[in-house]
Amino acid sequence: MSADRTTRSGLNNRRSTVNRLSADNVTLAYDQRVIAEQLSVGIPDRSFTVIVGPNACGKSTLLRALSRMLRPSRGRVLLDGQVIQSMPAKKVARTLGLLPQSSIAPDGITVADLVGRGRYPHQGILRQWSAEDERVVRESMAQTGVADLAERYVDELSGGQRQRVWIAMALAQQTPLLLLDEPTTYLDIQHQIDVLDLCAELHEEQGRTLVAVLHDLNHAARYATHLIALRGGRIIAEGAPNDIVTAELVEEVFGLRCQVIDDPETGTPLVVPAARRARTEAKVAATEAS
Repeated sequence: MSADRTTRSGLNNRRSTVNRLSADNVTLAYDQRVIAEQLSVGIPDRSFTVIVGPNACGKSTLLRALSRMLRPSRGRVLLDGQVIQSMPAKKVARTLGLLPQSSIAPDGITVADLVGRGRYPHQGILRQWSAEDERVVRESMAQTGVADLAERYVDELSGGQRQRVWIAMALAQQTPLLLLDEPTTYLDIQHQIDVLDLCAELHEEQGRTLVAVLHDLNHAARYATHLIALRGGRIIAEGAPNDIVTAELVEEVFGLRCQVIDDPETGTPLVVPAARRARTEAKVAATEAS
């Protein structure tokens, strides 16, 4: 299926399906610098949606808009049918959790205390810290492999350890929708797979809707149930990885010549970049042809 046909199909699906989280004809900008215009996207409920694309294409900007961190210049982001900016902050936080790309912990805070901050949306005047909160925090730390770091200070941990602590805090929030901006940053390959396996479990076993920005296209194709490919602030294609990931799409989105084969472990698309010599020869041929 071509990228254009896939995009049109995705647009038609969004018109006919009501999703818990969606962006409707939004323009996204920082000051006067426009990142995306008239962008519409619906996040399929109970999906593991992954957003991919080259650097500076609008991936993280879209995620910030979906999470209420960035107000669209035009258009609207809807959560459960309501404009997300009009909703009380605590109500949003009980429904939608966010792991930002860069997070800074307060000085002198322990791992357990930081993870415990994920329970804030569930607190109130009549409901303070409870045994349930304690249980959720312990489980969140165990799931992310940081339970043995509970009493350590966050600022003395390695980058990979800190990333897992932030993920634990997001899990402790216990939201049905979870947005993660490059959750595998700072992690070695083993911990990248551990984190993505955990995301898959949250999606498959707990029925959560996940939206993640990933740089690794092969990881995205292996784990996503729904893939959104962005370039220059617009959607080039979206759909199941097996339906949309082709060599033509990869070249259109990333400018990379490649082959796409079946992953021998999962049967999902596996992108194999062309060798340096082949890419060089292709560039020379294209230059001579022009």
